[in-house]
Amino acid sequence: MFNKPRGCVTARRDERHRTVMDYFPECDRDVLFPVGRLDRDTVGFLLVTDDGMLCTRLMRPEGHVEKTYFFVAKGEMTDANVSTLEDGIDISVRKMAKTQPASLEIVERTTLGRVVDYLDDANRKIALSRPDLPAFIGKLTITEGKKHQVKRMIRHFGAKVVYLRRVNLGGVPLDESLPEGSYRELTPSELAILKK
Repeated sequence: MFNKPRGCVTARRDERHRTVMDYFPECDRDVLFPVGRLDRDTVGFLLVTDDGMLCTRLMRPEGHVEKTYFFVAKGEMTDANVSTLEDGIDISVRKMAKTQPASLEIVERTTLGRVVDYLDDANRKIALSRPDLPAFIGKLTITEGKKHQVKRMIRHFGAKVVYLRRVNLGGVPLDESLPEGSYRELTPSELAILKK
């Protein structure tokens, strides 16, 4: 279990950016690999393993492995929009790309000025100059992994994700005591959950 920080890419090697593997000892970097991807600005639970069978099981689309994300978004989300999103929406511009059913919990409806601690520098400047802009905090659970899927699903309703953290993978929650940029071995019970 690796708690990915903001600013590194999910790759084994990259010539321009720091990678998630740079946080691991050099002797492990050719053996371990990240399972799936988190965007450069997304933080949270990333599984890093040497188990190819586990990786295949978690990544194949028909597996419907749940992934839960905590997010902060600029804009508004009505109850009707929540229902529409949960039924599946088309998030593609060029071709039909309807998402699988999802689960969205609105944790809080707020303003941008009240969520400033979650924001990167660019969004913090906006929040400080326009603190009354509407914002909301939510948790979204999906069972697929289309590129930028969470951001695109929220953008479909005219809102913009400004903070995104994966908090659960396949029924295993992120260890909240694990600092960003740190990792630990999965417990036997966590591993059993991911393998079943």
